[in-house]
Amino acid sequence: MKSNELLLDAFGRIRETVAAALAGVDDATLLRRPGGNGNSMAWLIWHLSRVEDAQVASAAGLEQVWSSEGFADRFGLPLSKRDTGYGHSSGQVDAVQAPPELLLEYYEAVHRQTVNFLENLGDDDFDRIVDTRWDPPVTLGVRLVSTIADCLQHVGQAAYAKGLNSAHGHG
Repeated sequence: MKSNELLLDAFGRIRETVAAALAGVDDATLLRRPGGNGNSMAWLIWHLSRVEDAQVASAAGLEQVWSSEGFADRFGLPLSKRDTGYGHSSGQVDAVQAPPELLLEYYEAVHRQTVNFLENLGDDDFDRIVDTRWDPPVTLGVRLVSTIADCLQHVGQAAYAKGLNSAHGHG
């Protein structure tokens, strides 16, 4: 198996888990914040989508799907168009509201761009330096693995939040 095939499988698992988390979820469940101040499902799915979009687009030298396919305007969030959710205040978390269909449509578009980028990579491509702000500098392979790790954590949190809500008869 080639490296890009492994990464395609890993990103595919994020896609499957995002779709499963959003399946059958209602708006109230999407917006409910575990413990009153945890991140909502809507925020978690939006954030992981923004993370994958921003990280892959940057590494690939592409425009983010968020802007290139008009999702920033469609979501209409009261945030900077470059915002990915890092360091959000509680009020900013509350501001991220979207129906499950739009959240899934955005993630699917991000996933398509990721797949299109990964499909043509050879093993030597993963050693390319994509970020010199770190010591040692970050390679494409390391950036992609860290993106996968971050996105899987967030989609797991979203699935957990969904389960909490249904366990309590709330959704």
